[in-house]
Amino acid sequence: MQAPTDQTAAATILVVDDLAPNRELLQDILIDHGFNVRTASNGTQALLILDEFQIDLVLLDVVMPGKSGFDVCREIKGNPSTCMTSVVFVTALADKESRILAIEVGADDLLTLPVDRVELLARVRSLLRLKLRTDALERAESVLFTLALIVEARDPSTSGHCERISDLSMRLGERLGMDPEQLTALRLGGVVHDIGKIRVPDAILLKPGPLSKAEWIVMREHPVVGEQICAPLKSFRLVLPIIRHHHEKRDGSGYPDGLRGDDIPLAVRILQVVDVYDALTSVRPYKGAMSSAAAIRIMREEVRKGWWDSDVIDELENLLGEGDPDLHSPHRTVECGQE
Repeated sequence: MQAPTDQTAAATILVVDDLAPNRELLQDILIDHGFNVRTASNGTQALLILDEFQIDLVLLDVVMPGKSGFDVCREIKGNPSTCMTSVVFVTALADKESRILAIEVGADDLLTLPVDRVELLARVRSLLRLKLRTDALERAESVLFTLALIVEARDPSTSGHCERISDLSMRLGERLGMDPEQLTALRLGGVVHDIGKIRVPDAILLKPGPLSKAEWIVMREHPVVGEQICAPLKSFRLVLPIIRHHHEKRDGSGYPDGLRGDDIPLAVRILQVVDVYDALTSVRPYKGAMSSAAAIRIMREEVRKGWWDSDVIDELENLLGEGDPDLHSPHRTVECGQE
């Protein structure tokens, strides 16, 4: 047996084909080169295996009884828990229409039978190396989310603030026509926007009274610190402005850069409005939770001071007017940390 020469050695590959000789051929090639292999004789069985086991790559026939390979691939790519699993069609179909359909259902590659052993192994290893990088990225994001939740958990009366910010920011972004990449940035930004507070001492972060001038200097560093923490992740390139600028104000009185007006990106303006709304409608040690209507009135007054984007508040009010009870219920928690 020849083991894989890189970190793909631990990968598990699922071979799906209704013809036993085809399954056995692919299985033998892969096992000879050190991969772990599972097999399925039809699409339904394949999907059950994907639900039960960690599969890194699927080699999938197209023409099978019951679900076709195209159907199976469409379900794999449409399921959030398996959508990052690589799918390679191994089929006798070589016509243009089949190749186009393979692309449309989300396949990562297509090989025609009879399969070339060298090409098969090269394609498999290439896709597995890509998955390793994707998995590493997911682990890095998971670490950042954990840090953000640690910040939130430092105040024992805080729970759910960042999750609410993430959810409502995305919903508001959708209404304002943000593209999918920006919506993802809003989702991530809602969770990690205050991650820089990990460096703020508890004596400042949890202080019940007003901060001193020296303490405010420390507190105002957290957007820049948060940006520095998240900057190594290239996937966070659209999230970084949200982290750095979520305390800017349209009149230039915010921090850290004193941005004005539309120099503050729309994604930031959305998260700001949602953040303020959630703070006003949450219970804090020194105040009760405001109603949605009262919170909007306060925010309108702050618009007149030159702080927030009135168009974003208009759309938030429209969203609240649709009657979702989750958006109107007072929150029994407090905001993560001080402003």
